[in-house]
Amino acid sequence: MAADNRPHTLARLRAGELKGIQRLDLSCGLSEFPTEIFDLADSLEVLNLTGNALSHLPDDLHRLTHLRVLFCSENRFTELPACLGQCSQLQIVGFKANQIQQVPAAALPPRLRWLILTDNCIDVLPDALGDCPALQKLMLAGNRLRQLPASLARCHQLELIRIAANQLQELPDWLLHLPALAWLAYAGNPLATHHVGVAIREIPWAQLQLQQQLGEGASGVIQQALWQAPEQPPMPVAVKLYKGSITSDGSPLNEMAACIAAGVHPQLIEVQGQIIEHPLSSSGLVMQLIAPRFVNLAGPPSLDSCTRDIYSATARFSLDVALRVAQGIASVAEHLHACGISHGDLYGHNILWDAQGTCLLGDFGAASFHTDQAPALERIEVRAFGILLGELLARCEATVPAELTALQGHCTQAEVMARPSFTQVSQQLSAMRSH
Repeated sequence: MAADNRPHTLARLRAGELKGIQRLDLSCGLSEFPTEIFDLADSLEVLNLTGNALSHLPDDLHRLTHLRVLFCSENRFTELPACLGQCSQLQIVGFKANQIQQVPAAALPPRLRWLILTDNCIDVLPDALGDCPALQKLMLAGNRLRQLPASLARCHQLELIRIAANQLQELPDWLLHLPALAWLAYAGNPLATHHVGVAIREIPWAQLQLQQQLGEGASGVIQQALWQAPEQPPMPVAVKLYKGSITSDGSPLNEMAACIAAGVHPQLIEVQGQIIEHPLSSSGLVMQLIAPRFVNLAGPPSLDSCTRDIYSATARFSLDVALRVAQGIASVAEHLHACGISHGDLYGHNILWDAQGTCLLGDFGAASFHTDQAPALERIEVRAFGILLGELLARCEATVPAELTALQGHCTQAEVMARPSFTQVSQQLSAMRSH
């Protein structure tokens, strides 16, 4: 029987047409939770109510006994509903872009793995967050947090945290020594960071002729364009215009500052200049146009994989190509940290590569400037690199040398400051490639 790809509607739900489905997506201006959803309790695992006008959920939500994932972003909640804590199978909770001010301890489900509270009005988080041992991913950008609960130090599975655009005065030491933490974004807080402004060419909007759209992400839109500088032949470029809103990673304007400060490196997409005189006063960059042979190394994590990228089932690398990609990324990470920048999102889905192993690191949406804790910040990113290296080695066609496996283990060990620096990693990989 052919799959039913028709949109989910309230009428179809009420008519019983959706019986047996595992995922329900309803976005139709709901102001009340439709009780007919409980008719799906025998099968429903993913409930997406994003983009409605909801402010409450039923106290007996736990009747949805198979519910693993709940998205209620872009609604009107002012408090994270306490009924979530009674949902025994609930692992992923997403309430981005509401008006949430209160997060009761009772609202935290026992199997919580991934919590999304981006773009709300939260001042304080409960200490009970530290009692969520399965917590891997915590998205808190764009709130009013002045500190994090110290109980999070007990969350030894926490691998990714987004705390950009809050009111944090410092990064606590316990945060930087979490054994599994690999992806950290903290820009846009009143922290003492070391950001040295970098001079950059200004390119008037009138010199740019936009062509087709190349892509769109959370932080902005990328289009191909022709840049006609005075007394120069037209040059094909990419133009990225930034959105003003808070993303899951933080502020697009912080991303732009990091892109500029990153400077020039063979594994970076070169920034040609900053756009001025845009008719809508939009911020943007003119960047090198990437050859079409470059493709994404991986896809982003899924709901099931949580913090791990998704690779093509056919993805295979020769040892030489895997080493070349790894050495390129280690080299550009070394460069960024020398510039005082943590990339914050060192992942295969943010890497472009070609069949020869030439690679480019993109997407600075989670980038942050160093505080005085630079050595620990670097070692957190070394763990992200070690995870990436492990993914490459797992897909190698040849036998992986023991020294390469050992390096991967060294990068991902639980003791943060025992990990190597990117300079040491890059030197080891260079030595291996030269053998």
